[in-house]
Amino acid sequence: MRKFSQKFKTGASVVAVVVVLLGIYSYRKLQALAADPNGEKDCGPAVGGGEQAKIDLARIKAIAPLKDVKWSQLGGSINDASCLSKTEIYGVVDVRSVDDIAKTLAFARDNKLSVTTAGVRHSMGGHAFRKGGIVLDMRGFNKIVLNESSRSVTVQPGATWHDIQNVLHPRFAVRAMQSTDIFTVGGSISVNAHGMDHQAGALAKSIRSMKVMLADGSLRTVSATENPDLFNLVVGGYGLFGVIVEAELDIADNLVYQTGRRMMDYKEFPALFAKEIEKDGNIGLMYGHLSTAPSSFLKELLLYTYTRVDGTDFKRQPLGEVSGTKLRRLTINLSKQGALFQEMKWLSEKHIEHRMESCTVTRAQAIGSAEACLVNRNDPMHDSVPYLRNSLPDDTDILHEYFIPRSQFVSFVDGMRKVLTDNRTNLLNASVRVVHQENNFLTYSPEPAFSLVLYINQTTDDEGNRRMKKATEELIDLTIAHKGRFFLPYQLYYSKDQLQRSYPQINDFFAAKRKYDPGELFTNTFYQKYAS
Repeated sequence: MRKFSQKFKTGASVVAVVVVLLGIYSYRKLQALAADPNGEKDCGPAVGGGEQAKIDLARIKAIAPLKDVKWSQLGGSINDASCLSKTEIYGVVDVRSVDDIAKTLAFARDNKLSVTTAGVRHSMGGHAFRKGGIVLDMRGFNKIVLNESSRSVTVQPGATWHDIQNVLHPRFAVRAMQSTDIFTVGGSISVNAHGMDHQAGALAKSIRSMKVMLADGSLRTVSATENPDLFNLVVGGYGLFGVIVEAELDIADNLVYQTGRRMMDYKEFPALFAKEIEKDGNIGLMYGHLSTAPSSFLKELLLYTYTRVDGTDFKRQPLGEVSGTKLRRLTINLSKQGALFQEMKWLSEKHIEHRMESCTVTRAQAIGSAEACLVNRNDPMHDSVPYLRNSLPDDTDILHEYFIPRSQFVSFVDGMRKVLTDNRTNLLNASVRVVHQENNFLTYSPEPAFSLVLYINQTTDDEGNRRMKKATEELIDLTIAHKGRFFLPYQLYYSKDQLQRSYPQINDFFAAKRKYDPGELFTNTFYQKYAS
């Protein structure tokens, strides 16, 4: 069965063979680069929000824990996917019911503790926790109910897109989700995530309704028409307004697509999108990859499209898990080692990899073309990216995302190339996606935009953090100069001034938060740093 990795095309077999032939690395070194991770990484001492985190941990540690819920952790620390946000906390509640949430909120109110919700913790700036706080681990609160007659799915917030796809397949598919399936619904709603479906837009437009528990323990039903003000604050609200306890989402037909790919100069992309892709209703999914090879750095763009075809006789196979994990991980980690491997990775994606991929329906069965491949909608979305996790010490990979008005795309990419080159930034991947105007309160896209998603490798020492901070600040200034916005779920290197200039509504957002939560029960590291 065909198994895509949308964000990271590898060409793993080719790269691995060439490396062995060249004898550049020992077998032991190659094994280390391909090795599975050994649990969560520990990247250093707790940081907990720096100078903003004036928390009396001694008082907090003396509080006797609530006995009516299951604590998976008391005391200790927690981190996120960056491995750079290690923070001391009161504890973690393993949520299994709405009652668990209500009891924990009452306990936190009585003891003046803060509360955050967390899924897989892929926000990279401590958005899912706060120093001295309680973390509601929502992953076990994950029931999924398919409503075939109403063409929707009702889910608890800890459900992952991976599990939702398994419930919907083979007849239905997710309408809008993130580009990989590891994330929880609650987390995706809290950042208003978007993905490969350029027609569906971000997640907000596919939410029919939600049930949200507020700081006082009351439950509200919210939607675009019922309590719309609160709905627009919870969507993209980073968990600061309440706990999502249920969501009903639109679903789509599991259509059949023919895959397509074309190479172009990056300057051609905006016009191509406006003239062809945006007007072709049969193109259901699309994304682009910009070159990370030094010889064509951010100048070539490989565009992937999925165009609807007649699926009458198409047999939808069961969804499988990603294959070739070690080879994919090896290729990604080799590309961290220097220019030669970056060139090889890009050449493989351009010329080799698509001919090596298997298809749900083979090319011969499809239309007899060397480039043709048929898949169903769930196939390219069903990837849990296990190859991105590794066991490399003192090493982490960081996400950035910038939303740029479509007319500013070429100029922004030119500026981004200079910033990344000047800072010697180790860029592993640069994806291009499409977002519409979003109407949630803290919108990252007040007008139609192109999204630039960067995946950057750094060392976890002080020098690595310093260089990442500098590059981040410069990229944010560049984004503001192009009338764009940067995505907030990532590292908190930006200043309050940069936040204000990019999101002029931020103070009103914080004021609305205090209206719904006057005791500031829901407080994460992001809020702690920027709302004080």
